[in-house]
Amino acid sequence: MTVMTTDAGDLRELTVGTGAGGEQLGTDMVLNIGPQHPSTHGVLRLKLVLDGERVVACEPIVGYMHRGAEKLFEVRDYRQIIVLANRHDWLSAFSNELGVVLAVERLMGMEVPERATWLRMALAELNRVLNHLMFLGSYPLEIGAITPVFYAFRERETIQAVMEEVSGGRIHYMFNRVGGLKEEVPSGWTGRARAAIAEVRRRMPDLDNLIRRNEIFLARTVGVGVLSAADAAAFGASGPVARASGLDLDLRRDEPYLAYDQLDVPVVTRSTGDCHARFEVLLDQVYASLDLAEQCLDRVDRLTGPVNTRLPKVLKAPEGHTYAWTENPLGINGYYLVSRGEKTPWRLKLRTASYANVQALATLLPGCLVSDLIAILGSMFFVVGDIDK
Repeated sequence: MTVMTTDAGDLRELTVGTGAGGEQLGTDMVLNIGPQHPSTHGVLRLKLVLDGERVVACEPIVGYMHRGAEKLFEVRDYRQIIVLANRHDWLSAFSNELGVVLAVERLMGMEVPERATWLRMALAELNRVLNHLMFLGSYPLEIGAITPVFYAFRERETIQAVMEEVSGGRIHYMFNRVGGLKEEVPSGWTGRARAAIAEVRRRMPDLDNLIRRNEIFLARTVGVGVLSAADAAAFGASGPVARASGLDLDLRRDEPYLAYDQLDVPVVTRSTGDCHARFEVLLDQVYASLDLAEQCLDRVDRLTGPVNTRLPKVLKAPEGHTYAWTENPLGINGYYLVSRGEKTPWRLKLRTASYANVQALATLLPGCLVSDLIAILGSMFFVVGDIDK
């Protein structure tokens, strides 16, 4: 296509597009996707360079949801921080709380009651299942499959009921405390949680059989958005996104915290690194986490004693610094805590899984078609609040 433009008052001819044999000048188009919702879990902007319908380059631009959580931590005491820390990834609230209290407990050299440790693990695995079910329902929805989200939310409600009973919250649980948990679980709760796990495990094939081998879903995801193991490692990717590319890494097994070293933690991996592999890792992780949660509940039933530690009225961490990291549902979260001996942290830096994982889009998207964009974005399983903090 030939267009006439003005340059300092003079007309000049500009040829846009590529002709047969590439004889004509090609001019790429820059396209902004966002910062409105591009069918993702939050407000993200992608700056794409396109050659026709093919992506030549991608620059993820983040920060549109930035709320300054790390600065807010610095003017709140260690009890108040928890209410903020569970919100950056609103699908993994319990796990977010856990990382903060582990960092404070490590700096204080505090021993947590054994019953609290196993309850924390049971609740963390149930929270992992809730997180994964959200994406297992929303990802097919983003590429046109409506039915799976109803099955996914049916299972979420079953788990949500026991999480709400124990904590009083459906999303932001606020159940972790420095030194243990807020309070003892209700009488008979472990039995009801075990029944919920059995119910979800029994009904999961409804969702699994509907989507895993669906011909249309396979056509949209197999071989699309391939992330190699080398690229995943280079960008610091972790969690299901990295394990789908063959990175066999899981902190629960490799750098165990709480009492994960007493469990045989199955690590679900794939090698192809495409959209379908990432979906399969998430799906199979649900089964693994249901089993782990049940094992933790069995241990809880054999333990007696308190679920928290008596703390002073004003809680102060000693001067120093420490780093704690956890295997959150979306990947590795790190918590770097620096204290000057006061009741508030001098610095609490978050290393979130979504922030590292979304950077890989710069490598994933070039060479792909615009029509595959949403399929690739959805398979990265990120929460934008977790990127921006």
